[in-house]
Amino acid sequence: MERKAVNDSKVVANQLGRTPRGAFTVSVRCSYGYPQVIRVHPVVAGKPFPTLYWLTCPFLTREIGHLEAAGWVNQLEVRMMEQPDLRSAMHEAHQHTCAQRDQLMSPEEKAALAADGTLVGLDGRGIGGISDWDRLKCLHLHAAHALADENAIGDIVLQALPALECSQQKVICSAYE
Repeated sequence: MERKAVNDSKVVANQLGRTPRGAFTVSVRCSYGYPQVIRVHPVVAGKPFPTLYWLTCPFLTREIGHLEAAGWVNQLEVRMMEQPDLRSAMHEAHQHTCAQRDQLMSPEEKAALAADGTLVGLDGRGIGGISDWDRLKCLHLHAAHALADENAIGDIVLQALPALECSQQKVICSAYE
């Protein structure tokens, strides 16, 4: 199907059911041209916003929600602790996220957050603001991160799905334009 130009702000607001917080760019699009993952600036309204990649695709959100409801968060946490390579890969993904966030912030933003004591909300916080890197907060975060960057848990989640986008017969986001 031919990729079409879309109004990203309008589509993302409809995908989320609200206006997105802060400045964002589209990191990943489905084959129909709609946003699947956005990258959110790490400072929103003068406060730290630790979630760098946000899954917006309603199809993927629903499908991953089914995995979470089936207990996949706990299962993957156990698997991560049993497999040192998987655990190490996740720690590297968290470190990379911290470095990306740091690069996206201006010196002025860093200084302002440090001055009001909120920079700690980003320091050492990994994907989605996770402080305990051996835990999985939510699978949506990791899938978004895998689509936009590298994330071993997100890859496992995405591989478990029957598809990574809607069928051509029912493109959910076409109703959001």
